[in-house]
Amino acid sequence: MVPETTLVLLKPDCVAQKHCGEVIGRFEKAGYTIRGLKMLRMDEDLLRTHYWQHVNEPYFPPLADFMRSGPVVAVALSGENVIAGVRQMLGPTDSTKAPKGTIRGDLGTNNRVNVVHASDSPETAEAEVPRFFKADELVQ
Repeated sequence: MVPETTLVLLKPDCVAQKHCGEVIGRFEKAGYTIRGLKMLRMDEDLLRTHYWQHVNEPYFPPLADFMRSGPVVAVALSGENVIAGVRQMLGPTDSTKAPKGTIRGDLGTNNRVNVVHASDSPETAEAEVPRFFKADELVQ
């Protein structure tokens, strides 16, 4: 089976609370490979492109404010079934409902302040990875 690549964003709360090493370490311990890694600040254009399906929702402005509140760390991870595996490691989007042992259950606060974004399907990953990484920024 060909390894998949997925996008993971360590959100501003993860960066501010200095959990990046722990989160990335969990992915590496699970056997996933880092293909790309960078820290950046999301501007309005990137936010609207990345969260395009939420732009007209009433919760988009607070989501955008939160994602602009500090830097994020973008990670391109590769591995067999990495998309489903990472999503399972994260737990539910709402950290208050995420079981202990999951990343959000251990480190998250609520439905928005939830440590990490991850692609939810191969199609989403195909769109999201190049949104954050140029081809020459990814290693094989």
